Amino acid sequence: MSGRPFVKMNGCGNDFVVVDALSRPFAPDAEQVRALSDRRTGQGFDQLIAIEPSRPEQPTADAFMRVWNADGGAVQTCGNALRCIGWMLMEASGTDSVVIDTLGGPTVARRAGPDRITVDMGPPRLDWTQIPLSEEMDTRGIELQIGPIDAPLIHTPGAVSMGNPHVVFFTDRLDDAFVTGSGSLIEHHPLFPEGVNVGFAHVLAPDRIRLRVWERGAGLTKACGTGACAALVAAHRRGLTGRRATVVVDGGELDIDWDETTGHVLMTGPVEVERTGTLSVYAISGGIPARR
Repeated sequence: MSGRPFVKMNGCGNDFVVVDALSRPFAPDAEQVRALSDRRTGQGFDQLIAIEPSRPEQPTADAFMRVWNADGGAVQTCGNALRCIGWMLMEASGTDSVVIDTLGGPTVARRAGPDRITVDMGPPRLDWTQIPLSEEMDTRGIELQIGPIDAPLIHTPGAVSMGNPHVVFFTDRLDDAFVTGSGSLIEHHPLFPEGVNVGFAHVLAPDRIRLRVWERGAGLTKACGTGACAALVAAHRRGLTGRRATVVVDGGELDIDWDETTGHVLMTGPVEVERTGTLSVYAISGGIPARR
């Protein structure tokens, strides 16, 4: 048995266990990730993050960020984790900006103040093939609803990819039961071959959105950075907001700016270090974790 150090961090309450895999591989299987994510018997997290060397196809990146959801599935990226990993890399290097590669593409993170990071999430992907959807639709409002055909509870969400797939419903129904029931139904809908993150957005003002997100593979979380970006993009495309807004999530606030000049979405928000610890592992691949 050998120990594997980790850092527990969160961005607006969206929490992560972060493992340094720059010099020593870390490759847990899905069962091991699920065991680690258990908030009663494991370390507890929404996502598990490994910081790895940059890939050959992105030689200018400072590191590669690998992401597993709590259900053990690997995913392309995570907006709140990008801020946390960006902060860690900047603290280690003494710089004010870093490039983080992900399966969703490279991202630039910059300091925006004490314990605040801005991440350039790149341009939103808006074509139906980029979400992806299983059939062609106008992504400003796709053909999807919950409830009776003649009186649906929610309907016609916007669809956006921020390196991972999102749909955003505009509604003032944001209670736990509704978000959990609706989100779990839609997450694996046949329209989304890769599954989907489900946002429930209430536009409070042209520059303010209240948002809750049912995350693919993680469930209802306190914050979803890519979800906040998707909500602003979807709202602006419907004429409900401007190109900048504060998105209020359960764990705090994120400032989202869909820059008109570059077409990129910029997300600014806080990072927090909760604690450090050691994972006990029983195999080179990452092993079976135990709480320490």
